[in-house]
Amino acid sequence: MAVVLISATRASQPEFAQTTWLGASLQRLVFDPRIRAQVAFGNKAGLPLVYNAGLATCQDDDIAVFLHDDVRLDDFYLADRLTEALQRYDIVGVAGNRRRQPGQPGWGFVNAQGQWDETQYLSGCVAHGESGRVTRFGPSPADCELLDGLLLAAHVGRLRAVGVRFDTRFDFHLYDLDFCRAARAAGLRLGSWSLALTHQSGGSFGTAWRAALPLYFDKWGD
Repeated sequence: MAVVLISATRASQPEFAQTTWLGASLQRLVFDPRIRAQVAFGNKAGLPLVYNAGLATCQDDDIAVFLHDDVRLDDFYLADRLTEALQRYDIVGVAGNRRRQPGQPGWGFVNAQGQWDETQYLSGCVAHGESGRVTRFGPSPADCELLDGLLLAAHVGRLRAVGVRFDTRFDFHLYDLDFCRAARAAGLRLGSWSLALTHQSGGSFGTAWRAALPLYFDKWGD
């Protein structure tokens, strides 16, 4: 069993190691032989293409971790945490929502104006920015319907058994919601898990995200 970190970066390979948070994290985690990385350097392709290509390199008993290059992995027990998490769930993330409502455009938002769902339905913790200030969304672990795409980890064999992959119609937005809904439709179990990490970005919900919403709703209807 390997833990395969699958990511994409605009940086070259030397730049990745020197300038990205994920690159620095991989150097820190080099002590653990279970962890390997599959990174698309100088990438211009959509994340689903990169993630599906990385998934294809995995063995059935591997854990695939799909994550952004601006994530710093603060938890050096990463492989142990994910092994434990995927004994309970098929797919895990660090933040999520225990319900999904019709017309919901984000894991935590209930409308395109950015209104957050009620706190009783949210789960997980994420640190943000240089300060590393922690945002606690709610109790974790918890069963979820939707997960934040900054990190999604899955048992490869279970994805393959039900034919769940990332939809390449989505580039950099809404691929995570689509993936979660496809997984739930296939009967997979989703959950949040306690894993220490810091996200350099607070997320992007601008013009490109809004432009992708019609495609998402055309596919799912609600």
